[in-house]
Amino acid sequence: MLARAALAAILASSPVAQARVVSADPIDSTPHVLDGIVNAITVVGRTVVVGGSFSEVSDASRTTVLARDNLFAYDLVTGRILPGFAPSMAGPVYGLAAGDGGTVYVGGEFHGVDNRRARALARLSVADGSLVQSFQPRIGGGMVTTLARQGPHLYVGGDFSSPRTALARLDATTGAADPGFAIEPDAPLTSRVKVYALAVSGRRLAVDGSFTTLDGQSRPQLGLIDVGGPAARVAPWRTEAYARKCSSAFPSYVRGLDFAPDGRSFVVVTTGGAKGGMCDTAARFETYARGSAIRPTWVNSTGGDSLYSVAVTGAAVYVGGHQRWLDNPQGRDSAGPGAVSRPGIGAIHPSTGKALSWNPTRERGIGVKAFYAHASGLLVGSDTTRLGREYHARIGMFPLP
Repeated sequence: MLARAALAAILASSPVAQARVVSADPIDSTPHVLDGIVNAITVVGRTVVVGGSFSEVSDASRTTVLARDNLFAYDLVTGRILPGFAPSMAGPVYGLAAGDGGTVYVGGEFHGVDNRRARALARLSVADGSLVQSFQPRIGGGMVTTLARQGPHLYVGGDFSSPRTALARLDATTGAADPGFAIEPDAPLTSRVKVYALAVSGRRLAVDGSFTTLDGQSRPQLGLIDVGGPAARVAPWRTEAYARKCSSAFPSYVRGLDFAPDGRSFVVVTTGGAKGGMCDTAARFETYARGSAIRPTWVNSTGGDSLYSVAVTGAAVYVGGHQRWLDNPQGRDSAGPGAVSRPGIGAIHPSTGKALSWNPTRERGIGVKAFYAHASGLLVGSDTTRLGREYHARIGMFPLP
């Protein structure tokens, strides 16, 4: 249990490198989400914003229950739920990103905020939850699943059809589509193109989803885009790793991804069923490799259980899903030789690709859908109530020692 004073050194709102592995003992001050699932977390200053599909939250002591429609906020240091931030989101929230001036970008499958029209993407004031009216993104034809902010740009992924198909770069102030970014994912493995996850670091935007081409170039389920120039272009980086099929239930099986703090590598996690190969794995790739058949630096397999989220901090690669094991390449919905038990959450050495000894455990459920690495620790969002062998309903935080 971490004293509140130990959390007081709050740094920037974006994820930062961590020199050590976080504690396996969650802090006691985080509030609880009492139903549904947490899909996204971001931090604005010292305010934690939490999005998902839920209707009620409570304070850490479980003495006060508050109605919240798919979005709420609390103080990172004290855990106090912020009473002024209670917007009514007319649909689930899937993506969050911190904005300037005490604002947050919210993406999802909603059609309004507080009975005002706002389809799939909105910018809100953290102070009172009100819509920032000057931000007019004009998303149409589908949902927003993932967001990433870089300076004046907001990268948006989902299965929408406008202002571009499934992937867009918007002006972070106005919401207007950037004419310098016209790359479209296509040739989907499913009924329509969907971007599951994206992340940006320096000159590179990493994107994964149900596509097999980017801008007409073969990029099976994963690609890198060079965003360092006036016009974005597909980077000369291609892997065959996700060209192979998993089970028929998962024609597209890539899910979360995250860059290392130095941007030189990134990790992708997958679902897929107990078929071996790249199904149900975490895999590291080198960002600035060049070629048409780039191989992963390492692969860590669960042996048949899905991974949905990943956070790369420098000291560790945290992975979450509903997995039972890591280090399990020979498992087929079973523990193979060398498998280690890591129920629901685990950590991998960023260089060797082997599981670290960190093993707080988590009630498995559907799985971890959100990580957020912060200067103070690691925030975790899911659909279950036990984290680190304690009651932490759907949201919790492992502190840095």
